[in-house]
Amino acid sequence: MTSQESLEAHFARQSFPNGYQLVNGVDMHKENGDRFQIPPDVIKKYISVDQFVELRIDSPRFSVHEDSPEKCFCESCLGEASKPILRHENPATLVDLPEQNIPSRGWGEDFWVRIAARDGQHFKGVVDNPLCETRLHSVQQTDQIIFHADHILAIHDIHRQQLVMSMEAEDLKQLAEWLGSQQQ
Repeated sequence: MTSQESLEAHFARQSFPNGYQLVNGVDMHKENGDRFQIPPDVIKKYISVDQFVELRIDSPRFSVHEDSPEKCFCESCLGEASKPILRHENPATLVDLPEQNIPSRGWGEDFWVRIAARDGQHFKGVVDNPLCETRLHSVQQTDQIIFHADHILAIHDIHRQQLVMSMEAEDLKQLAEWLGSQQQ
């Protein structure tokens, strides 16, 4: 990526092998409702450099393997899933992670990225987890990855106070209204 090339242009050219793509969290929320929560736009608006966000990479090319149950329980959405998703609870730079020896099976994978740059709704981040499916999607720890705000599944909890403290009054009101709607 040249210094003159926009993140949006780089994102448009970015591709992964084996049909892998970054999962659109907004679409997943629409499909799954309250079972798949994502941060609201009013919070995403304040994401900045050095903060951690969670993304997912997956491929429709791979399905549940024959020796796997047809449906499994998803800890993220607390419901049944037809395809398991590997999940990393924390960024590797925040927590010493145990050695992971998980066989590659073509499953989707949630992982943490540290924001390195932002240009409007597009971000550049550094992958901050050792990924289990690297052999299939080629994304590995310390790689740079470009993504859109719609791909963000979560913002790490350590940034909660910083995000709220940086918000303007109108956005705080909008956040309070969103929080109120989540209680119902």
